[in-house]
Amino acid sequence: MAESAKEELFQLIRRLGGYLSVKMSNFFSISLQNLDSRSVGAVAGLAVAILFTWRLLRSPNGSQRRQRKRQGTAPSSSGVDTHSNTTLVPSGVCATSEDSRAQNVVDEFFQPVKPTLGQIVRQKLSEGRKVTCRLLGVILEESSPEELQVKQATVRSSVLEVLLEITKFCDLYLMESVLDDESERRVLVALEDAGVFTSGGLVKDKVLFCSTENGRTSFVRQLEPDWHIDTNHEIISQLARFIKYQLHVSPIRPERTAANVLSTSSLEQFFGCI
Repeated sequence: MAESAKEELFQLIRRLGGYLSVKMSNFFSISLQNLDSRSVGAVAGLAVAILFTWRLLRSPNGSQRRQRKRQGTAPSSSGVDTHSNTTLVPSGVCATSEDSRAQNVVDEFFQPVKPTLGQIVRQKLSEGRKVTCRLLGVILEESSPEELQVKQATVRSSVLEVLLEITKFCDLYLMESVLDDESERRVLVALEDAGVFTSGGLVKDKVLFCSTENGRTSFVRQLEPDWHIDTNHEIISQLARFIKYQLHVSPIRPERTAANVLSTSSLEQFFGCI
């Protein structure tokens, strides 16, 4: 009867551990800025409850202590010794099994849960809802407008998964300065072939083109995004006063121009995909 009750307890704790693991992973994907004092108190209470349960499971039960005491004071006659040994061994094996099962429950509960890419994107972008991003050197393999005049544009395969995840969560605008209409067409074809307009939440109207770098700066200031992503250090510096956060993509780590400007070697590296 007691063994059945213990088994039910272990099963309950195991299910509770799985449920709380999912809830905690969802909880930590939310910005800490959104937590109120009540939420913080609830988390603290949960931590105390977990610690108390773990200590309770790890503490030796009363029957083990009493059994060890009887073993130390048992008579020395061979008949009694034989009887004591036959009753003590199963108890010890049972206690060891219980400890092992309890430890397995604790280990399973505290097993780290790997966040999804969607959770990472939301966390890294600090819950920002509007993003503007340059195409050349970030989304495309090409890095200059001149390259778009002589060859077909190519979407970087390593960044595609991140790009699609951003479109699910954010209002994304892609932009680039080009030298002719044919370059525009090549960029749109590359994005369409990569599935950006079908698999993601991006539409062609949100791919913007201009003829100069200053034109891209004007686009960003008009859209007023939470984040702007660019490779041009000068544009990043000019926009630092107006945009909440910026990400400077550069193979060489530049000096930080402002507190709200972060740097990375690639977009996928920033989100931990490589």
